Amino acid sequence: MNNETMKFTVNKENMNEAKEIIFNVYKALKEKGYNPINQMVGYILSGDPTYITSHNNARTLIRKLERDELLEELLKSYLGEK
Repeated sequence: MNNETMKFTVNKENMNEAKEIIFNVYKALKEKGYNPINQMVGYILSGDPTYITSHNNARTLIRKLERDELLEELLKSYLGEK
């Protein structure tokens, strides 16, 4: 078992794209009458793309990013970091 702390980094160029994708997917889910937060959490936790509607190409968009990239962008936004 490794007791060393691992360092995780994500390419900064992908963060603007991640933010845009999150907003577009949120909007598509809302337009289709889903609870966007619940659906996106389901996707992030499970990796199952069926949590995301195909409306406005949202499912394809969200799959462009790794789930860890989505989590990092969400945490940065929540914590007010850039």
